[in-house]
Amino acid sequence: MSACVPTRPEHTSRTTRASRFNRPHSPPSGDGDVDNSGDSGSANGGKPHRARFKIAGGDLAASITVFLIAVPMSLGLAVAIDAPLAAGLIGAAVGGIVAGLLGGSPLLVSGPSAGLTVVTAELIHRYGWRTTCGIVICAGFVQILLGSLRAARSALAVSPAIVHGTLAGIGVAIALAQLHIVLGGSPESSATANALALPEQLANLGPAAPLIGGLTIAVLILWPRLPGRTGRTLRKIPAALASVAIATAVAAAAAPSIARVDLPSWSTHALPQMPEGPVLGLIAAVLTVTLVASLESLLSAVAVDKLAAERPQGRVPRSDLDRELRGQGISNMLSGLLGGLPISGGAVRSTANVRTGAVSRASTVLHGVWVLGACALLVGVLEWIPLAALAALVMMVGIQMVSFAHIRNVHRHREFLVYVTTVAGVVVLGVLEGVALGIAVAVAVAMHRLAKTRIVTETTPDGVHHVRARGQLTFLAVPRLTRTLGQIPQGTHTVVELDGSFMDHAAYETLQTWQDGHVAQGGKVEVTGRSGIRLAGPVTSAAHTCCRPWTPWRNHHCDEHAPRVEQSAASPSEAAVRPTGTRQLASGLSAFQRNTAPLVRDELARLAREGQSPSQLFLTCADSRLVTSMITSSGPGDLFTVRNVGNLVPPAGSESGDDSVAAAIEYAVDVLKVESITICGHSGCGAMQALLNGPAEDVASTPLRRWLRHGAPSLKRMRSRHHSWARISGRLPTDVVEQLCLTNVVQQLEHLRQHESVKRRLAEGTLELHGMYFHVAEAQAYLLVDGARVGETIEVFDRVTPSAHSELEDLSA
Repeated sequence: MSACVPTRPEHTSRTTRASRFNRPHSPPSGDGDVDNSGDSGSANGGKPHRARFKIAGGDLAASITVFLIAVPMSLGLAVAIDAPLAAGLIGAAVGGIVAGLLGGSPLLVSGPSAGLTVVTAELIHRYGWRTTCGIVICAGFVQILLGSLRAARSALAVSPAIVHGTLAGIGVAIALAQLHIVLGGSPESSATANALALPEQLANLGPAAPLIGGLTIAVLILWPRLPGRTGRTLRKIPAALASVAIATAVAAAAAPSIARVDLPSWSTHALPQMPEGPVLGLIAAVLTVTLVASLESLLSAVAVDKLAAERPQGRVPRSDLDRELRGQGISNMLSGLLGGLPISGGAVRSTANVRTGAVSRASTVLHGVWVLGACALLVGVLEWIPLAALAALVMMVGIQMVSFAHIRNVHRHREFLVYVTTVAGVVVLGVLEGVALGIAVAVAVAMHRLAKTRIVTETTPDGVHHVRARGQLTFLAVPRLTRTLGQIPQGTHTVVELDGSFMDHAAYETLQTWQDGHVAQGGKVEVTGRSGIRLAGPVTSAAHTCCRPWTPWRNHHCDEHAPRVEQSAASPSEAAVRPTGTRQLASGLSAFQRNTAPLVRDELARLAREGQSPSQLFLTCADSRLVTSMITSSGPGDLFTVRNVGNLVPPAGSESGDDSVAAAIEYAVDVLKVESITICGHSGCGAMQALLNGPAEDVASTPLRRWLRHGAPSLKRMRSRHHSWARISGRLPTDVVEQLCLTNVVQQLEHLRQHESVKRRLAEGTLELHGMYFHVAEAQAYLLVDGARVGETIEVFDRVTPSAHSELEDLSA
C-alpha cells in the first residue's frame, strides 16, 4: 500500500491554540530567509530573521580541515581532466564562498567534484577549455531556473539505482583514466580506450611515477588506521593532505625529475568564450552538466542533513533544496566567468565538515577564503606536488564512488539490473546516454513487475477455498483472475487473499462482480490481506486509507455485524484454538511491523537518541474511542499523554490514595517543561453518566466510586445557580450528560490551577491551559476559547474546522 506522508503546517507569525497540536519536529524547508549563521528562525513564532555573520570555534577548525582536503583534491581533479590547474583552485574558492553564502544547505561544501570529472574532460576534448567554461555558465543559468521553478525535489524522484549507477560509472571512468597517470603515462579520451590501452601502458612502465602513486595510495589507506596515542593525534590531519605531503617529500628526495604541478601565471589564465559548435550538441552538453551537478549537490545535501541529525551537538536547519540549487547555479555561472571548474556539492568535503564540528555555513565560507589565500601565497609550495600523487588521490576517490553498500542495497530491492545497466552505459557511452539507458531499463522493470501477477488456489481440509493473488492486480491480470475464480465451486466458502499494493478498475470490477454472483448463489466470500485481516471488500484493498500518517489504521471494524475472521496467517488448526483477542493482537502487531514501522523508524531512532521533549501535556479520558494522536494530528514525541476514567485531575493535597495524575503533572511541567496543558473531555462519557446515576460523594466501597469522587465538584458546578451552562459552538448542550462533560472540563482546569508547579509556571507566563471537547459521533473537536477562569459567567466551546483557524485565533487572542 502506498504510505501516507505526514504533512506539517507552515510556520506563521503567531501560533494558534489549535496549531499547537501539530508541532513540527524540524524547521520548514521552504524559501524563508536564513541568516548567515545557519539559524532558520527565532523563537518568536518561528518567524525568520537575519543575524550577523558569526564564526564559532567548531566552524574555524572545520574550515581548516576542509581546506586541507580541498586543495589537493581540486588540483588533482584539474590534472585528471587536463584543465588549467588554477581552474581547480578557482572552483574551490567560488564554491566555498558563493555557494556557502547563497546555498540552502549550511554544512554542504561545494567545489570541483569527481562526479563532473568525466563530463568536463569530454567537453574539453571536444570543444576546448574556453568553450567548456561557456557551457558551465549556461548550465549554471539552467540550475537557477530550475531552482526558481522549485524543481529540486523532483530531481530526487530519479531511482536511487540510476543515481548510484551513474556515480559508480563515473568513478570507474575516473579510476581508469588516473591509473595511466599513476603508471607514468597519459590517459586516453574515453574509458573504453583507457581500458584497451592498459596493456601497452604496463609494458612501458617507468619506476618513479608508479612508486610515488603507490606510496600515496598506501598512506591514504593506512592513515586512518594508525594505532596508539600517536596515531590518534596524527589522524587529526586529513589523510588526503598527509598522503600528498609524504609523497611530495619522498619525490623531492628520491625522484627530483618526476612530473610536478605547474601553475601558470594568473596573467595567462584563460577566460570563457561563447560556446561554438552544433546547437544540439551544445544543448546536450549543458543539460549533462546541469543533470550531474544538480543530482550530486542535492543528494549530498540530503546526506549532510542525515549526518548532522546524528550528531549530539546543536541542531542545524534542514536543507532548502530549491535555494541550494539556485546557489549552485550562481556559483557555476561565476566560476565559469572566472575560468574555473564546474561546481557541485561534494560528499567527501561535506562529511569532513560535519564530523569535525561545523555548526553553520561559516565553515564553508572560510574554507573558500583559505583556498583563495593559497592561490596567492602558496604557489611555490604547490608546484612541488608530483602529478602522480594527485592522480593516485583522484583514482582512490573514483574507486570509492563504486560503493558496495549501494550495490547491496539495490540488489536487496531487486534493482541490480538497472544499476549494472547504468554503470555500463556511463562507462561505454557517456553520462547522459547512460542515464537515459538506466531510465529505460527501470521503466521496463517496473512494467514487468506491474504485469507479473501470480494467482493460486488451494482447498483446506474443512472445505474452504483460498485464492491467493501475489502482485499487482491490473487489467493484464484479469484473464488469469477470471479463469481462477471461475474454477471455484458455487455455494462454497472462499477466502480471497490480496498481497499487492495496487488494484485498477478492471480488476476491481472483475472481483466485485464475481463476489456478488458467488454470494447470490449461496456462497460466502471473505477478502483479506496477506496477514489474514478481513477487508470490507475489494475496494478497500485497492485504496490505502489512513486515519493518521503515523498509523495506517485500515478497515478497522469495517463490518460491525460480520462474524469475526476465524482464519489468519496461521494454519487452520492453530486458528481454531487461538483466542480471538490473541489473533487480533498478533494481526495488529504484524500490520504495524509491515506498514507503520518503516514510516516511524527514523523518527523513533531520533527520539531514542535525543530523549522526549513534548510540547504539551494532554490529559484525557481512558475511553477506547479517543485516539489522541489521531484527533490532534500528532506523532511520536509530540504529546505527553495521561489518561484516566473521566479525565479527572484530583485537587492538590486531596487524599486520593493515588498520586499518579499529580506526579505526571509535576513531571511534565517541571522536568519536561511543556508549554501547555490540555484537558480533553468527550461525548457519551461513562464516568459522567456514573456521576449522574450514583452518589459519588458518599463513602464509596469500590475503587471506581472512590475515584469518581474527584468529579463531584463538576456535578456541583453544573447544578449551581452561580454558573451559567456552557455553550458548544453557539448552542446549548443537547442533554444533561453533554452539559456535565463540558462542565467537567472547566472544573478540572480549576483543579489543575491548584497544583504548585502549574501555579508557578502560570505566574511566570510560560504555561498555557486549554480545554477541549471531542464529539465522538460527529468526529468534531471543540476548543474552550472564552472563559475557564474563576468569575467567568459563560464558557464557550467553539468548533475547530479547517476554515475556522483564523476565527479561533482571534477569539483566543
